[in-house]
Amino acid sequence: MYIIVVGGGKVGYYLAKALLAEGHEVLVLEKDHSRCDRINEELGSICMRGDGCEAAILKEAGTGRADMLIAVTDGDEDNLVACQVAKHMFNVSRTIARLSNPKNETIFKKLGIDCTVSSTNLILEHIELEVPTHPLMHLLKLRESNMELVEIRISRGSPAVGKHVSALKLPPDSMLVLLLRHGQRPQAIRIDTVLEADDQVLAVTKSDQEEALRAVLSGQPAKAG
Repeated sequence: MYIIVVGGGKVGYYLAKALLAEGHEVLVLEKDHSRCDRINEELGSICMRGDGCEAAILKEAGTGRADMLIAVTDGDEDNLVACQVAKHMFNVSRTIARLSNPKNETIFKKLGIDCTVSSTNLILEHIELEVPTHPLMHLLKLRESNMELVEIRISRGSPAVGKHVSALKLPPDSMLVLLLRHGQRPQAIRIDTVLEADDQVLAVTKSDQEEALRAVLSGQPAKAG
């Protein structure tokens, strides 16, 4: 896919890096000259200097052929504008906006943003994740698809520890996509990936299959009903 990332700060940088590792075509739009130079030096010539809120810049970036635009600047308003321009002027089918203020989530969705990610809500859910009875954390709901992006911690007693992903009996329509392992860079999950205790796994699954997926990866039985 061709994915445009608006904002070349820490979030944009690491997001672009992960997307490149998965084989996507990525272009980062960043207003700051030094940030843009750093990204180009470290990741290749993938950063274009410019304001992702401006239609002329988005046109130059080839937004008309983009499959997705992800706006991750520090400003909620800028992220909203970038997504709206991409969707309504360039017909980008999927837009994702980073939110600093979770109170803006409702208005963003009313204005047509496909997905929103609130840093504040993620931190709160990480706090809840520290409770042993909450090994599964919701990251976002994929609009109109009945699918969820979730994060699951592999517990030390999980039967998944030491197994290849190909050996796991995952629920239907569930896929493990990204591995977060302490001290290592994020990596795409493949069928020969071996899971370890305390790994954090990002997965996509149907809403009604979350408990079954949790049971496979955490070792805790699925809740009845």
